[in-house]
Amino acid sequence: MQYKLGELAEVINADLKGDPDCVISGVGTLQNAGSDQLSFFTNRRYARFLKSTTAAAVVLSVEDMNDCPVYSLVSKDPYLAYAKAVRYMNPEQSSDPGVHASAIVSVTASVHSSACICANSYIGEHAQIGENVYVGPGCVVEDNSVIGKGSRLVANVSVCHNIEIGERVLIHAGVVIGADGFGITNEEGKWLKIPQLGSVEIKDDVDIGANTTIDRGALENTLIEEGVKIDNQVQIGHNSIIGAYTAIAGCAVIAGSVTIGKRCMIGGATAIAGHIVITDDVVITGLSGVTNSIKKPGTYSGAMTITDNLTWRKNMARFRHLNELAIRLKAVEDKLDKSS
Repeated sequence: MQYKLGELAEVINADLKGDPDCVISGVGTLQNAGSDQLSFFTNRRYARFLKSTTAAAVVLSVEDMNDCPVYSLVSKDPYLAYAKAVRYMNPEQSSDPGVHASAIVSVTASVHSSACICANSYIGEHAQIGENVYVGPGCVVEDNSVIGKGSRLVANVSVCHNIEIGERVLIHAGVVIGADGFGITNEEGKWLKIPQLGSVEIKDDVDIGANTTIDRGALENTLIEEGVKIDNQVQIGHNSIIGAYTAIAGCAVIAGSVTIGKRCMIGGATAIAGHIVITDDVVITGLSGVTNSIKKPGTYSGAMTITDNLTWRKNMARFRHLNELAIRLKAVEDKLDKSS
């Protein structure tokens, strides 16, 4: 489809510097965009590409406007404006309603007439599939689970029994929602499984990345609040609560009974220990290990940065003696205090 630049400027609430009738038919990077494509500039590392871009127009801030050789869409938040433009130019594709011949739908299930159930999917007893829901190929929705209006299960998604999913939830391929939590206890050296009797509640407008797993609660429910965005390959343990509008990057591991507040940002490959509370508006940078509750908003880091192997090995050798050095230092300080 084609869009006029003036139309896009109105959609993203940007100040247009250029021809409103300029036709835009796609998007591209600064260095590779064609003469009919839109691009954006937010990172100073790409300043050299801005000055030589052949895009039709660039979304940028007022501070960078004079360095742009082509038409400009000037915004206070260029990346947000660009995102809105891309969403407008690439609307979600609608699916034809109906149930594929190879799908299995229980006679007790409720499937809205506008829903699309694709090939080789299974809808269990008393499950409820809402208006305009898309259940992609190979998906499983087990007994008594509810999928809310406008939600999409992309492919090979497993929604276990008694799960409640809200409206406009996007669940990518390979996600498992409601598998048993890691509930076990030890009896004379052998592990005894504890039945997981809770469920999972996912509120409206949540995105869940590919191959992410969200475990059901042991007694009460695991809860993902509205607007949460979860990347690929994230593990969320039983009875955890993820606050509204929190974002969790790929490969993060969240143990059981963790409460994460609203508007938090959890970096990739972060590991969060069980039974702790993280307050609202916390940013945890990637590769961090979180073992204690965080009570104040702010940015927290806990990873050691990379260095050459020889230096790392020397540092680790010294690190093993850190407690010994601390004890010796304390002894010296006590001795100095007594002599002063």
